This record gives sequence, C-alpha cells and structure tokens, in this order.
Amino acid sequence: MAMTIHVDIVSAEAAIYSGLAELVVAPAEMGEVGIAARHAPFLTRLKPGEVRVKVSANETQPFYISGGMLEVQPHTVTVLADMAMPARNINEARALESKQKAEEMLADKTGQLDYAKAQAMLAESVIQLRVLDKYRKTKS
Repeated sequence: MAMTIHVDIVSAEAAIYSGLAELVVAPAEMGEVGIAARHAPFLTRLKPGEVRVKVSANETQPFYISGGMLEVQPHTVTVLADMAMPARNINEARALESKQKAEEMLADKTGQLDYAKAQAMLAESVIQLRVLDKYRKTKS
C-alpha cells in the first residue's frame, strides 16, 4: 500500500474535498507541482487550473480552481481556492456562455469595457472547459 497524505480543498464558500491521497498535482504560479507524503513544507500561489488528487492507483479526482494558495506540510496538503469545484460539476453551458460574452466584450472597439475583466472572464471559462473536457476523456 502506498503512503498517503491528507488533502483539504476549500473554497471561499465551502469545503470541497477532504480525504487521503497518494499524490496531489496543482498548478502553482511557477509551474505544476506534485506533492506526495512527507513532502517538504512550502507555501505557494496557485494559478487557475486543475488540481488532481490521486486517491489510489485506479482513481484520480480532478477539481477546477480559479486560483488561490497551496500549503504543504509533511502529512497535509491544503488548497485554499477563491473558487473550486469537482470537474464533474462544471456547467458546460454556463462556461460556453461566459466565454462567448467575454469574446464579445473583447471585440467591442467602442472603448466601453473593462479589458482586464473581459480577459479574466475569458481565461476562466476556457480553463473550465479544458478541465471538463479532460475529465470527460478520462471517463470514456
């Protein structure tokens, strides 16, 4: 049996996941990081993307996060996310609608838009769609 580490994924609204895992992979600011049991302690920012929790050799649970912080202790990993959800809960229609709206905002040349907000909205919806697509491919 592989060594495990306790994982907590928490959003601003609720606890999303709590349990044991063999490995956690997260989108850190400087690149993807993999954390296993007895990892050296560290703290880093997270980019929007996918957090993968490898529960066992046969089961990996993917989560979408919109960014946040990752704290690693020798026996505990904590993901503090602005927004987090299991990949299976991503609303594809809402993500596509958000993507389309952001693209329309960016195409608007009248100067009446918040460019940074439109870019962030576009990036978030594209990442959600990628995480959902990857989840669906692994379930097939």
